[in-house]
Amino acid sequence: GHNKRYQNQQPTSQISTMAQTEFDVGMTCEGCASAVKRVLGKVEGVTDVQTDVATKKVVVTADDSVAPAVMLEKLQKWSEASGKSVALA
Repeated sequence: GHNKRYQNQQPTSQISTMAQTEFDVGMTCEGCASAVKRVLGKVEGVTDVQTDVATKKVVVTADDSVAPAVMLEKLQKWSEASGKSVALA
């Protein structure tokens, strides 16, 4: 009976649904990646930001009330300042 500890957990889906959104971001270094994490992490409802410089992918886990357009707008502001490309994947 190793499964006992799972039975007491409330399913989180009752509170809110998490959605993943992918972006293509022209990150060239870890500095870019941490800047992207910082920018997206400030968005209310975002719980996790995963960046991959090699594939230039950013995967954002957020409450499904967070519109991808909102996150994209934040990224675009950063991209204007940094000169990096950003797009919804």
